[in-house]
Amino acid sequence: MQADTAAHRLVPVHKPVPFAGDGDVLVRVLACGVCRTDLHIIDGDLPPHRERVVPGHEIVGEVIACGSAATRFSIGQRIGVPWLGSVCGRCAFCRMQRENLCDAAVFTGYDRDGGYAEYAVADERFCFAIPDGYDNVQAAPLLCAGLIGYRTWRKAGGSTPKRIGIWGFGAAAHIVCQIAAAHGQEVFAFTRAGDTKGQEFARSLGAVWAGGSDAPPPEILDAQLIFAPDGALVPLALGSVRKGGIVVCGGIHMSAIPAMDYSLLWGERQLQSVANLTRTDAEEFFAVLQIIRVATNVQVFPLTQANEALQALRSGTLEGAAVLVP
Repeated sequence: MQADTAAHRLVPVHKPVPFAGDGDVLVRVLACGVCRTDLHIIDGDLPPHRERVVPGHEIVGEVIACGSAATRFSIGQRIGVPWLGSVCGRCAFCRMQRENLCDAAVFTGYDRDGGYAEYAVADERFCFAIPDGYDNVQAAPLLCAGLIGYRTWRKAGGSTPKRIGIWGFGAAAHIVCQIAAAHGQEVFAFTRAGDTKGQEFARSLGAVWAGGSDAPPPEILDAQLIFAPDGALVPLALGSVRKGGIVVCGGIHMSAIPAMDYSLLWGERQLQSVANLTRTDAEEFFAVLQIIRVATNVQVFPLTQANEALQALRSGTLEGAAVLVP
């Protein structure tokens, strides 16, 4: 399923099975999660990097071929392919072990074809073994929603804050909510106004309070995680976080943040973004999943119905995450 950014939709195409380069693995796609970043690419919210790219960067696949220099994985092994596809390894950011900021980074489903397909190729250095106990469909959202949610949570202090607000209760939020609750943190979930079903879903995963983003929380919070791509939520989140608290924006794209009074930031409050992910994030996150069992709530679509899956994401009717299967 190839992106037609002019029409804001996907187009089915038949392409040859891709070839694995020296350090690559060729995988047969078993499942691929649908991420909001895919939607931003298809809808043109993000500048195009490649015409007619095949999106998808939450890939669970079976290795069916290895390049001449690829030795990490064996034929038949199940692996995950995430958003970060490769980095230069030489720039200042890479040398600082901040590869997520590499200016020459290559992204799966953006710079190289991704997992909205039957087969995909990936640099083996940026792939991961799938944690035990998760089937293909359950594992797919972990490859981005889980990883970015985990990085956002960690940037906000990890298990240290007592009360955490989560804005936009979608794929990333429903995973990180479970991690926070397992650490004994109090989670306050903000959904679209009137979304009682989403609020009930949040409470079922451990949130102690859930309400619309138009309503203030019953208590001042220590940290806020924003996953919804709505810049208008930033001043609202800052307005309900304590002095010295932090607001972390976990998305790759967000609408304009409105002008706000300095008093919302004053008091040594922090506002921070999260950019991409690192391989270390994945190693740490998958280690956490060996201790904390996370349930991924998924809605499965056949690959041929990828446009329907994207529309469900656009309209906010998904509860959890959408996953495509060939």
